[in-house]
Amino acid sequence: MLDAAVEYAAHQGISDLSLRQLAAALGTSHRMLVYHFGSKEALLVAVVREVEARQRQFLADLDGDVPPEELGRRLWDRLADPAMWPYEKLFFEIYSQALRSRPHTAELLDGIVESWVAPIADLNVRNGVPPADARATARLSVAVTRGLLLDLLATGDQEGVRAAMERFLVLYRGGTVPG
Repeated sequence: MLDAAVEYAAHQGISDLSLRQLAAALGTSHRMLVYHFGSKEALLVAVVREVEARQRQFLADLDGDVPPEELGRRLWDRLADPAMWPYEKLFFEIYSQALRSRPHTAELLDGIVESWVAPIADLNVRNGVPPADARATARLSVAVTRGLLLDLLATGDQEGVRAAMERFLVLYRGGTVPG
């Protein structure tokens, strides 16, 4: 049911979405959705968490003998793919609601940064970043990636945003990114 909700919410948007509409689209009742998730907002938080978990799994699956710069490039290629834009728009939509303390969305903020910082910091350490710098550098990576995604979604400037990410990856590789 969650996978179907991810697909529906990402492609249809949520601004005017009612729980009854979502339930009908998923082939269930609104009462079942409330039973499983508690509210529309809680369901949408679960949807965003699922999308984020899929992205972190993609990163984990890439980890191995791939140099960090190439790993970052592959993750960026996935995130910047227009097929991913509906999911990213959904992420930013729910994220902004959580920042405004909209009921049932604030819990999204729990771990929304740390869930990325921790695995990237571990990856940094394995790739020679001093442990004292690994977390700050990981946080910077998350912030740059999210900022460039927001830029991409707002402008559609794939070439310009890609060039910015490439520049960041070069700085990151060269160790000139402040940690």
